[in-house]
Amino acid sequence: MTSDSPSAQPPADGPRAAVRRRAVLGAAAAVPVLAALTTTASAAQTAPTAPAAPDAAKKRGKQSRLQAGGDLGPNVIVFDPSTPGIQAKLDEVFARQEADQFGPGRYQFFFKPGTYHGLNAQLGFYTSISGLGLSPDDTTINGDVTVDAGWFDGNATQNFWRSAENLALVPVNGTNRWAVAQAAPFRRMHIRGGLNLAPAGYGWASGGYIADSRIDGVVGPYSQQQWYTRDSSVGGWTNAVWNMVFSGVEGAPAQSFPEPPYTTLARTPISREKPFLYLDGAGYRVFLPALRRDARGVTWGSGTPRGTSLPLDRFYVAKPGDSAATLNQALGQGLNLLLTPGIYHIDQPIRVNRAGTVVLGLGYATLIPDNGATALQVADVDGVRLAGFLVDAGPVNSRTLVEIGPNGASRDHSADPITVQDVFIRIGGAGPGKATTSMVINARHTIVDHTWIWRADHGEGVGWETNRCDYGVVVNGHDVLATGLFVEHFNKYDVQWNGERGRTIFFQNEKAYDAPNQAAIQNGPLKGYAAYKVGDRVTTHEGWGMGSYCYYNVNPTIVQHHGFAAPNRPGVRFHHLLVVSLSGNGQYECVINDTGAPTSGTNTVPSKVVSYP
Repeated sequence: MTSDSPSAQPPADGPRAAVRRRAVLGAAAAVPVLAALTTTASAAQTAPTAPAAPDAAKKRGKQSRLQAGGDLGPNVIVFDPSTPGIQAKLDEVFARQEADQFGPGRYQFFFKPGTYHGLNAQLGFYTSISGLGLSPDDTTINGDVTVDAGWFDGNATQNFWRSAENLALVPVNGTNRWAVAQAAPFRRMHIRGGLNLAPAGYGWASGGYIADSRIDGVVGPYSQQQWYTRDSSVGGWTNAVWNMVFSGVEGAPAQSFPEPPYTTLARTPISREKPFLYLDGAGYRVFLPALRRDARGVTWGSGTPRGTSLPLDRFYVAKPGDSAATLNQALGQGLNLLLTPGIYHIDQPIRVNRAGTVVLGLGYATLIPDNGATALQVADVDGVRLAGFLVDAGPVNSRTLVEIGPNGASRDHSADPITVQDVFIRIGGAGPGKATTSMVINARHTIVDHTWIWRADHGEGVGWETNRCDYGVVVNGHDVLATGLFVEHFNKYDVQWNGERGRTIFFQNEKAYDAPNQAAIQNGPLKGYAAYKVGDRVTTHEGWGMGSYCYYNVNPTIVQHHGFAAPNRPGVRFHHLLVVSLSGNGQYECVINDTGAPTSGTNTVPSKVVSYP
């Protein structure tokens, strides 16, 4: 995602897509569719005192048993309704994070159950806000949780890496604004009013993701080019630009792709909500929602949600500066990991070998593998839950950044799958970073529920070879489900899917902007690598609501043969595909294989295929 590419402008009369993507700073706004923390420590509350630093003990020649639980650290800020200066604290963090796209700041706000009045929590980069109840309605803010794009002249296409979870909001003016792009989940929220997904002025926007949420009023995406909503309830939906996908959403618009481009599945085949921290009396616990099949609507609508919970003393509460050896020692002791906000440099993989292990990040805790290490590896075991953290590639090439199951994994995990939720991967942008493959999924039945895997197109350390990464996601395991798959800008295949019976509900992609010439992307006899490639031997695969865009701004003469490639077999099926050439910077010849009309000219108009084959 970059400030140099075109984006979507909603026309004044509805959902027709006179669109551009990722505008240059200072470009005209889209046509409107409608007429250093300074507060004292007493303002924030944290958990009890932390144990002694384990790495210091090891330097003295001892490996003491790690203590579990403890303090959540200085960047986890906990409020209750009586806390003084809440708005000032929110404002000061926002002032630090509003435009700090690649900085080191990481923050998590927690609100204890109760009612809060007159707040506007503006969220900048690497900032998460959450309630601490079992239900969103346990924590009500009479006010707003706002994401806007004033820092970027009204362009919301770079509003990445922020989140809201487990709160009820009563918006001041009846509608809450949540103008985000990728890696900005909106989970387990109850909006007692409407939700506006566009920035003030209705400028360019590119997102996003909603799950397990109830919006009593109408959701207005306006200039949002694409969006995925899962297992939720909405009071209405106003329009679509390119690609709006719903699964298990009460109140969703009827399926109508290609015009308007709504893809609507009545139910989500398998889902399990993200783990979350909550208060049980005076103690913290982590709730682990139960697996659902043929899911529809929210999990928390009637009584206590289904699932189990773990006390905080079953977790090692990690702090920035903890080594990979310490994190692995904690896992070896049978503890789970709670990664508090900050940046963790690791020189070996975090190895998750025990069934049912939870690795939960707060405030976009970030893992950076040094010396070409893999950041995280999961064994071929049941029920591992990875959630809520960012992996940032290091300057030495890593063969793989995240590995779900070892090569050749074959165990049946259908009763208790591994889940990967709000786990984001970045190559470059914050500095030089390299990898060969970002994420490899070998374990069967894995659920990937909302990820953004991004080879950076702007920031520091960016260039065709500078932040090279050939593959975004490689799926070798069978029976894998992806709900909300965002993968962009890789040098070869963004997604390569070799496993049988794979399914993807919603896919968003941009091909790499910075290819220097046609030869650089040549794939044997084909012009370019598909954004989403199903292996030639696969016999069964299915996808719904999938889009790929090209913006070859370095060399606009480049031609991409297709966005999607798959064997032509009855069991390999796709529904509602599109490709878009952004302002004519490169072109697609087809949509999938040799099917679908080419893009042409400088008009940013999608070429669509309703079903394949």
